[in-house]
Amino acid sequence: MVLLSRPSIPWRRASRRLEEPAPPPPPPEKRGATKTDHSPLLEPAAGPAGSRKLGTVLGVLVPVVLSQFSSLLFLRVGYIVGQSGLVLAIVQLVLAYAILLVTILSLCALCTNGAISGGGSYYMISRTLGPEFGGSVGVLFLFANIFSSALYISGCVEGMVNNLGIGGTWNAGMPDGGWWRFLYGFCINLLNFLVCVVGPGMYTRAVLVIILLVLVCLGSVVVSFGRTAMEVMLPEANMLVQNSTFRVNATFTGFNTSTLEANLWPAYAADYTDSQHAVPNFFTVFAVLFSGVTGIMAGANMSGELANPGRSIPGGTLPAQAVSFCTYLLLFFLTAATSSHFLLVNNYIYMMDINYWSGFVFFGIVLATVSASLSNLMGASRVLDALVKDKLFGNLQRLVAKTTWHGNPLGSLALCFIGVQLVLLVGSLNQIARFTSIFFLMSYFAVHLATLGLEWASAPNFRPEFAYFTWHTCLGGMIGTLAMSLLVSWWCMLVSVAVCVLLVILIHNFSPATENNWGSLSQALIFHQVRKYLLLLDPRKAHVKFWRPQMLLLVANPRSACPLIQFVNDMKKSGLFLVAHVKVGTLDDRPGDPCAGETLLWMKLVDHLKVKAFTELTLAPTIREGMQHLVRISGMGGMKPNTVILGFRDDHSHVDFLRKSYLDTFRANGRALRPRYTSSRELDVLRMSDLQCPPDSAFHPERLRTDAADPDERLGQVSPAEYVQMVRDLIKMDKNVCLCRYFHNFDKKELAKRLKHREVVHIDAWPVNFFDTSSTWTSDDVTSQFLLQVSTVLLMTQAFRGTTMRLRVFLCVSSSVPAASVTRLHDSLLTSMQEMRIRGQIVVRVLDEMREEVTSVAGASDAYVASINQRIRCESAGTAITYLYLPAPAAPSGDAADVGYLRHLTALTDQLPPTVLVHGVSRVTTTAL
Repeated sequence: MVLLSRPSIPWRRASRRLEEPAPPPPPPEKRGATKTDHSPLLEPAAGPAGSRKLGTVLGVLVPVVLSQFSSLLFLRVGYIVGQSGLVLAIVQLVLAYAILLVTILSLCALCTNGAISGGGSYYMISRTLGPEFGGSVGVLFLFANIFSSALYISGCVEGMVNNLGIGGTWNAGMPDGGWWRFLYGFCINLLNFLVCVVGPGMYTRAVLVIILLVLVCLGSVVVSFGRTAMEVMLPEANMLVQNSTFRVNATFTGFNTSTLEANLWPAYAADYTDSQHAVPNFFTVFAVLFSGVTGIMAGANMSGELANPGRSIPGGTLPAQAVSFCTYLLLFFLTAATSSHFLLVNNYIYMMDINYWSGFVFFGIVLATVSASLSNLMGASRVLDALVKDKLFGNLQRLVAKTTWHGNPLGSLALCFIGVQLVLLVGSLNQIARFTSIFFLMSYFAVHLATLGLEWASAPNFRPEFAYFTWHTCLGGMIGTLAMSLLVSWWCMLVSVAVCVLLVILIHNFSPATENNWGSLSQALIFHQVRKYLLLLDPRKAHVKFWRPQMLLLVANPRSACPLIQFVNDMKKSGLFLVAHVKVGTLDDRPGDPCAGETLLWMKLVDHLKVKAFTELTLAPTIREGMQHLVRISGMGGMKPNTVILGFRDDHSHVDFLRKSYLDTFRANGRALRPRYTSSRELDVLRMSDLQCPPDSAFHPERLRTDAADPDERLGQVSPAEYVQMVRDLIKMDKNVCLCRYFHNFDKKELAKRLKHREVVHIDAWPVNFFDTSSTWTSDDVTSQFLLQVSTVLLMTQAFRGTTMRLRVFLCVSSSVPAASVTRLHDSLLTSMQEMRIRGQIVVRVLDEMREEVTSVAGASDAYVASINQRIRCESAGTAITYLYLPAPAAPSGDAADVGYLRHLTALTDQLPPTVLVHGVSRVTTTAL
């Protein structure tokens, strides 16, 4: 395994014919640009500049007010006051609007923190929490708008039939029935669709006319409360009090203190509209009230059409809350002061009977519900358009793009129209109404979560213009929305959460939207937490019993180092793993930093190999200097590498494992892989395997040495003397050293097959210094201890734990050692292994070769080293990994001595299985508890 990065080698295309068509070249990029960030400095507009025309009043304030009025304004005020009483009704109103207020504060913080495109709350959530979570919430918010539009249409149709149908208030003979109601709903839905098709201009004109008419109807209701006392007929459908022979009426008293006192406190009575005539409670009434005022996102949904969304959304939504809150507060007081409790609990549409002309209330109900359904249809189309533009649904973007006219997404609008019509086919919408409320609440929860995460992440770029919020309001809003979800329907909430989780999984695995780099809040939070805990990780408090391997692997060529990278990933045992590379050169003769452009390729390599590693690149005049830089500056705080791993300096022919991996798949499939059939990781590897890399890139195919006999190839290697000097430097820098050889022969898949068939595979540890025959095994030798530690750590990894892989520890002694001494050495080694909790078989080998007196590497003869190599090879049948003792190089005495040191190491490991030469510098285990 060669360590260094070599100068570019002339291409030899004749010897490197590829067996598959080359992938298309990537698009050209600007010099110095990286692929890590595609986010623009300024967000593009949602459509043409002329399409952003809506202001604060017509674009936000009016839609929000109409959405919060809906059917609650004319149909449910009596129910709320009659059941809960004025005091609790006001408490419920304040509580509901408090939850909405903190949600609006979070929404305003998000929308004033940068440019906003179309999609409203979905756009804000997805750009903060990422495409997976943002997309799933966006889909639920889309469904909520579609269902809500259908519900308001259904309420409008019901009001029309109850008043215009046979036996209704006006008895106009309007036909009734399931299909008739579906037809009426279709007509209203089609009217909404046509208004939206014309565009936002027509929409604003429509809502302007509607709000004026609704205000007229509301004014008539307020004036009607000043009428004198009268008898009010109760609905014939109220079977709790009506019968076939006697008509029961209730009393409208006008302003009366006795009536006000009687309506101050709750007096729950059976709900005559419920088939079971259930008696409501505080939470039931509160759920009805809250579900009617959840339309706070109506203005944010129009963000793509707003001229200045960052200013209009806060400036329109907050006043809308004040308007609707004061309106409901006024109606609560007027109702409690003028209408008897019996009237309120037995006639929920009492406003129509006390009005000077009941048509005002009728048209108010129709207009309020139609406007709310129109707002939801418009919002749904904008959310769907944003989802499609973000490629959440893949190729659906092309269809929608072709059907967009002057910035108006007609394709998305048509799909939402069809969705509303399908919902109208449902006979009973009670359960859908619950899901609608839950979907809205989940989107509110996500808004709070996004804002809270940004606040806690303390990102410098989170500085919204709207500053009237804190993490306390965000947290309170999350708790409030969660509590409301439980009150509305706990099982609907669980189903919605399950749907959200399923959408997250589907989007993460199948949606092209995950390729978008919008900046995920999770990364900011992880950085915040990691920084905090890194400061707490004090290296001065480190203890040997909590030692773990922190690996720094220096790689010269990533194409040939793939098996070694995967092996070190297994050997790190949940410790730090750094894959490092040194590029030779200086910045003086380069237009930019070459490491910046190549970092992404190394990260893709890590993803492809599925290893948990960081990447580090540096530029230095020599490999030796670059290695010193990396060893000193890699890691952070208490997470610094304590072990440096080098590939072995030899002349074996390298294998292109990136190309080999692709060709294996190519041959298995019998055809070339096209990008559309490959995953993103495979496509990244194909791009790394083509000839488009710069000539000096470590990933360039021509930098791979394939012909060991070519002297020009060997010129690019680090010299033997420099390689030994690097090992000496590492020991001086107090780092454990591992030299790995023959790992191009390490096939993890083949090894897994052998273990699966219960074949016994050995890891051989030789904790003996063959270059010092006078030394024997001792537990005080830190290199022997470190060798045993790393060999047993490999067996503790998930890949090899519980398999038929076994550790063999070889105790080698000279044949001149007495048998009693051999027994004592065996017992000492066994005791040490038991104390270190190392499970393995001790194999004693008496070697005649060790009778030769050897005190250093330089003092060993070639014949002695060859004979030791032969004995190790004889023991290596069925061995997967061999660990050998690495003696420290002698003090510098010239290049010749260093060349001899490397020559003896080469001879010692010749033709062995994948081998790791190990040298330790400090204790790595303890017997203490």
